[in-house]
Amino acid sequence: MLSKVSKTRKPQAIFAVGFLLVLHGFFIGPLLVAHAPLEKTMGIVQKIFYFHVPCAWLLMLSTFVCAGGSLAYLFRGSERGDRLAQCSAELGVLFGLCVMVTGPLWARAAWGVYWTWDVRLTASLLLWLMLIGYGLARRYGGAGGRRLAAAMALFAAADVPLVYLSVNLWRGLHPTTKVVSSLAPGMRMPFFFALAIFSGLWGVLLTLRMRVESAQARLVELSIAVEDAEGRSS
Repeated sequence: MLSKVSKTRKPQAIFAVGFLLVLHGFFIGPLLVAHAPLEKTMGIVQKIFYFHVPCAWLLMLSTFVCAGGSLAYLFRGSERGDRLAQCSAELGVLFGLCVMVTGPLWARAAWGVYWTWDVRLTASLLLWLMLIGYGLARRYGGAGGRRLAAAMALFAAADVPLVYLSVNLWRGLHPTTKVVSSLAPGMRMPFFFALAIFSGLWGVLLTLRMRVESAQARLVELSIAVEDAEGRSS
């Protein structure tokens, strides 16, 4: 009994420490970004970079995790994999929304327009829409909705390499993937700190969302067991 309690408390302690680190990071991060040197061309507008790029990274990570969970569900019938895919897709939609908002704001300041059909922008929009489609398929797809959604997750994952490599394969307005490695020394630490904190936030949110889904699944199992017991007694 004691070993079972200790096994339960250990993940909870790790989660609590992670949550506190992320919380402190969101107080420290803005100070680091504020004191980072200004970019010569765009000035203070460039600081949206420290928010936009981590959100774009998490959009792609969420898609890959969703695809991995979907593969586990499709080929092994894993209910946990299906729940992981659902929760990851929801986070992908959330962080994708942040990308779709911050990107045009940055584009307006840098390019003079909110949107252009640049390959990177178009592929990112398509990726975000496919994750939204994943959620719609689960909710309104009927009996085969979960399998249809899982197939959509695999198509979404195939779009991620296009999103990442498009700026290197085709000329466009969007900066290439070398922009991070070419950051000024004073910009690197704030950027990687922001990347780590946003990734930690993603992990915290995913853990919480998975706990909710697991509790709901357990509640459904208990409801079915109660109905079966009542049916036998009657």
